[in-house]
Amino acid sequence: MTVPFEQLPEKIREIAAELGFQAVGITLPETGVHGEYLQKWLAEGLHGEMAYMADHGDKRYTPTSLIPGTLRVISARMDYLTAPDSPAEVLNDREKAYIARYTLGRDYHKLIRKRLVQLAKAIDELVQGHDYRAFTDSAPVLERALAQRAGLGWIGKNTMMINRQAGSFFFLGEIFTTAPLPIDTPYEKDHCGRCSACLDLCPTNAFVGPHKLDARRCISYLTIELKGAIPEELRPLMGNRVFGCDDCQLVCPWNRFSKPSGEQDFQPRHSLDNSQLASLFLWSEEEFLARTEGSAIRRTGYEGWLRNLAVGLGNAPSTIPVIEALKARQDHPSALVREHVAWALAQHRGRS
Repeated sequence: MTVPFEQLPEKIREIAAELGFQAVGITLPETGVHGEYLQKWLAEGLHGEMAYMADHGDKRYTPTSLIPGTLRVISARMDYLTAPDSPAEVLNDREKAYIARYTLGRDYHKLIRKRLVQLAKAIDELVQGHDYRAFTDSAPVLERALAQRAGLGWIGKNTMMINRQAGSFFFLGEIFTTAPLPIDTPYEKDHCGRCSACLDLCPTNAFVGPHKLDARRCISYLTIELKGAIPEELRPLMGNRVFGCDDCQLVCPWNRFSKPSGEQDFQPRHSLDNSQLASLFLWSEEEFLARTEGSAIRRTGYEGWLRNLAVGLGNAPSTIPVIEALKARQDHPSALVREHVAWALAQHRGRS
């Protein structure tokens, strides 16, 4: 198929839409000042135990170091919020487990990368003789910086990529290519204005300031990235959030424009969008592995899963199911789990 050079971006967007992407932008393999921001953030130790953020030299913020010969980066957006969905109801019911909306369905890494590879193959038919590499959280890439430069939105005060028509409940993926495609206009305007809802309402006060997150206090970090004990002073602030956190997105005014995803693989599995903390805490390791197969929740591991749930149960009302579930794990083989169970039971004794 022969497509005039200047019409290539529109044709690529058409193909991307057929593959389930809501938006696509094309930019140069540059991240601008974001590389400096990253280095300063790392120097301040705000990444906690995420040592991989400091690995790979300049590859994370210099695309041509990661993939030499790259001339363009194609940034793609795929919305994931499902409907009907009532995250606020789950957050307000302290006996239920809140799990970040992005991980309720199938692991997005595999799904999006597969679609990106299909998109790359289609582009290769339009512009032959070039190399393509597809990524979605699978390589050191400053994807939000590239998405902003590709015109997909701006980086909000909560460090999330925000789009005026779609909010922030979406995934990003990239195709690095040697094809000299026409580029899109970067998104220069910041539409956060004077709003500071995300900064003010973070449960653990994880924001040092606008656009600056202390990961060591972020619930997503504490429940997913951190492998050891959760700091005691932060446990009561976590509420019933047991895998990730959406608070800084849920309070963002722009998310009133979020549109439901029609992607079946993002639909909640095993009622994880509306489950009791106590029932999840009683899963055996075999049940955990079976019910999280193909899910990003596997990342925390069974021990981390129980640790997180123990904290949630410690913050829950002192009902019989909650107390009995905790007592059932008092002698768990893992010292990490036992520690958090003991803390949770102490919380209930303190209240009584």
